[in-house]
Amino acid sequence: MDISVVIPVWNEERSLGELYEILVKELEALGKSFELIFVNDGSEDNSGKILLGLNSRDSRVKVAEFSRNFGKSSALSCGFDLAQGEVIITIDADLQDDPREIPRLLEKLEQGFDMVSGWKIHRKDSLGKRLLSRIFNLTVRMVSGVKLHDFNSGFKAIRRSALEGVRLYGDLHRYLPVMIAFRGFKVTEIGVSHHPRKFGKSKYGFERIPRGFFDLLTIIFISYYSYRPLHLFGGIGILFGILGFGSLSYLTVLWFLGERPIGTRPLFIGGVMLVLVGVQLLSLGLIGELLLKLNVRQEKPYIVRRLIK
Repeated sequence: MDISVVIPVWNEERSLGELYEILVKELEALGKSFELIFVNDGSEDNSGKILLGLNSRDSRVKVAEFSRNFGKSSALSCGFDLAQGEVIITIDADLQDDPREIPRLLEKLEQGFDMVSGWKIHRKDSLGKRLLSRIFNLTVRMVSGVKLHDFNSGFKAIRRSALEGVRLYGDLHRYLPVMIAFRGFKVTEIGVSHHPRKFGKSKYGFERIPRGFFDLLTIIFISYYSYRPLHLFGGIGILFGILGFGSLSYLTVLWFLGERPIGTRPLFIGGVMLVLVGVQLLSLGLIGELLLKLNVRQEKPYIVRRLIK
């Protein structure tokens, strides 16, 4: 299989038929084998019935139905698990991203990159959404060091090898370029066209802002320290221990010089606390290493009610 297209779906009944027709036309023109994987993320409208209809008329259409709404990250994760293609394309079902840009994404991918993300240079969204997007992208770019303008773009082309071992949950799909770049793969972007939403309403909400900040911290921690927790906790613990030991050593010298008592000084209490916290952090790092070696089982962050192939 050459190409797998993964499409998360949540209450997009009015756009699915048109999206299917455009995708099939563009992919057939490429002359490559392909499959369309629609992940119905607990839709409450007629999206499920429409997807079943597409599956019945086209064997290249696969449909995964979730038992409830698990979120976009879980939908993408499910699609990645099911995908058979050497290249995986992700695209939203709302028709704001243009499937006609797929050949350009693939062309850029062939230039030696492992992921090509679509940068919506001229976004057809509300002013508030565009402003929040700029702040979000600037923050992620500064913190992660990954030089992209549109991290949250749902329109991407990714080599299968770059997704091996990647597990999405929560809202981590927004940081997929960061996760892939941190694993040593080459990530880039190209400008793509963007259309106003024709049907339904945006799923974007202000409540995602604080969640996004914590998710970014999670990505940084997982990327750098998931296989070496002792380096993080142990390093901080040793630093605290050194500061505490230095404080207590200084007070010990004062005691020998006759400046007593030292037990009532705030520096003594602070030194003892620093040493104790340092020992606790070092122990936490060792426990993390132990759990890593025991290879704790991870459950998939979704439940598929049925899979139609």
